[in-house]
Amino acid sequence: MTLDRTDPAASVARAAKAYSNWGRWGEDDVLGTLNFLDETKRREGAALIRRGVSFSLSQRFDIDGPQKGWRRRTNPVHTMLDTGTDAALGNQGLPHGIGGADDVIAMPLQCSTQWDGLGHIFDHGKAWNGRAAEKVVTSDGDQVTGIEHMAPHVAGRGVLLDVGRAVGDDGELPDGFAITAEHLTATAEAQDVTVGRGDLVLVRTGQLARVRRDGWGDYAGGPAPGLSFTTAGWLHGSEIAAIATDTWGFEVRPNEFDHAFQPLHQVAIPHLGLLIGEMWDLEALAEDCAADRRYDFWLTAAPLPITGAVGSPVNPIAVK
Repeated sequence: MTLDRTDPAASVARAAKAYSNWGRWGEDDVLGTLNFLDETKRREGAALIRRGVSFSLSQRFDIDGPQKGWRRRTNPVHTMLDTGTDAALGNQGLPHGIGGADDVIAMPLQCSTQWDGLGHIFDHGKAWNGRAAEKVVTSDGDQVTGIEHMAPHVAGRGVLLDVGRAVGDDGELPDGFAITAEHLTATAEAQDVTVGRGDLVLVRTGQLARVRRDGWGDYAGGPAPGLSFTTAGWLHGSEIAAIATDTWGFEVRPNEFDHAFQPLHQVAIPHLGLLIGEMWDLEALAEDCAADRRYDFWLTAAPLPITGAVGSPVNPIAVK
């Protein structure tokens, strides 16, 4: 697939038409590409557990996160409601010496490791499966494709494509590096792993490792390696269930057009119905995969069943 840097609208329209999954699973569908992840695929994923070693793929949720306030996205604010001091001073009013601590957290659902739900992005006022955006997501939330529908389904065979190690220098891709379908295929071949229907694919660029050394900088919204717009055909044809990266925005930034904002999102979410994850921490998993040369594993990454949400924090767990 080629693109005209001067005409993002036409490129988006062509890709949307060529790779649309509208109607593929019926007019009432709320799962999109998660339909590819069936019971057989889950059994295949479960059989990959050999050593029993597990990895959390989540960044921390705290005030020192990467967010800088763009579109009111802030880092989590954690507040204690009851503390050990309250218990020690007898302020809790509880009998026979029992005490406790409670806390609360306030945060945007997309501020750290997360999934983008199907109601997160629209194309010309159309949401997933061709529905009118204003009838799907209202001030009461996503009334049709809320992320709670996906909560039971995101568990199966995970595949790491460590493009940073396969293509980059010292295990990392530079900001602005566009990962093409050829890069994804070459990485899979170098790792001797297959990618196909129902897989949960993780793409490591190495950017998170870099910002951990150098500071957050513009990690949230700035230049980054990521998927090229031209991978839309690969994302469609491979029939993967979901994909996640270690970057803020999943696709390459700056985007590959003279003037555009997240055009691959505009195709992948409302037209493919693809579940997209961002800001995943793939470092420890990638080290282990490089050591034992096994790049597939059991992965469970259920979103919180927040009614009507268009995204969700997640603590993905990979088990090998």
